[in-house]
Amino acid sequence: MTDTNVAPQVAQSSPYMVEVEAGKQYSWCSCGFSKTQPFCDGAHRESGTGLKSVKYLATETKRVAFCGCKKTGNSPMCDGAHKNI
Repeated sequence: MTDTNVAPQVAQSSPYMVEVEAGKQYSWCSCGFSKTQPFCDGAHRESGTGLKSVKYLATETKRVAFCGCKKTGNSPMCDGAHKNI
């Protein structure tokens, strides 16, 4: 049974800076339990949060900031929410 009221786990209190490749799709971990942060490894299935990965398609090759605290209002990108935890 999945409890959708369970909050995600804070993976780290700062963003993950990642070089993404144009045209490549990434799966960002929204539950915080993945061992391959900031990307999903399927841990959400066992976490009980009811959360799922968030797909991100890179439109250009560049460095981006994926949210590490899992509190962003702009999934999967960091919006500075970690400053308030």
